[in-house]
Amino acid sequence: MANSEIIAQDVVCIPTGLSNAYLLGTAEAYVLVDSGTPGSEKKILRAVRSHLGKNATPCAIVLTHGHFDHSGSALELARRWGVRIYVHRLELPFVDGTSSYPPPDPTVGGFLAHMMRFTPNNKVDLSPHVSTLRLTELPWIAGWRIIETPGHSPGHISLFRPADGTLIAGDAFATVDLDSAVAVMSKRQQVSRPPAVFTPDWQNAERSVRRLAELDARVLAAGHGLPMSGFAAQGQLRDLSRHFPVPQYGRYVLESAHTDEQGIISLPEPVPDRLRRKAAVSAAAAGAIGIALFVRRRRSRSRSVKEPGWKQVA
Repeated sequence: MANSEIIAQDVVCIPTGLSNAYLLGTAEAYVLVDSGTPGSEKKILRAVRSHLGKNATPCAIVLTHGHFDHSGSALELARRWGVRIYVHRLELPFVDGTSSYPPPDPTVGGFLAHMMRFTPNNKVDLSPHVSTLRLTELPWIAGWRIIETPGHSPGHISLFRPADGTLIAGDAFATVDLDSAVAVMSKRQQVSRPPAVFTPDWQNAERSVRRLAELDARVLAAGHGLPMSGFAAQGQLRDLSRHFPVPQYGRYVLESAHTDEQGIISLPEPVPDRLRRKAAVSAAAAGAIGIALFVRRRRSRSRSVKEPGWKQVA
């Protein structure tokens, strides 16, 4: 899906590159769910014009969570439209500049972890446009339940419409295997665990997937991957809930990050980064080989200068 697309009644998926944003509702009343990475506002505005009209303004921007690939364009759009950005109360300290999120954990391994290894853990500051979402249903458009799905982030939420079984899951799970380069590049659909490198609470992440699987949703629209629907999608989500793949190694595997409404309370100690150690050894070996080849070439050139019959070309 290269362009925005209707995936259910009054639901538009907008691929922004790294993640998806969604439009819920009609031109008379709609909300934007998530906003992609910084610079995604043009894609989102283009989708709004295409599906809802040139002058359609949302009632609000709702974030499933505040990670940079979901909140990146929220502030620019909130200013442009003159609307508020809403998050769960436990997400608020991580999007109003109070606290950084728990540090990402590249030691879990996998394609996305390697790609994001050197991503800075900067604070997200959407103030003064951000507010707390306090209800159990979206107040602007009818029929959408707000479901608490912590784990990938402390105040992560998903949105569910029981009338037709449409689920906006954010990063509670993905519909592409982010641990596989082949799956990501081919966009192969598969219900998979949340992005591991940014998940600091695996116990709650597993509970949240189980809760979502119990809904028997018929349309699965996640933050990463192409939306899925039908019995196969339902079955894959149930399988994920029964056999949830907690990483075998990583900072948050045995102990979760602890947070509250003020931000981070405590963090487990970092674990040794095996890949970085291997990379350092490989770099050192490569450097040693490079030096040896350089010295060998210098010696070879020195010998060639002394060979009989050698003449310098003027």
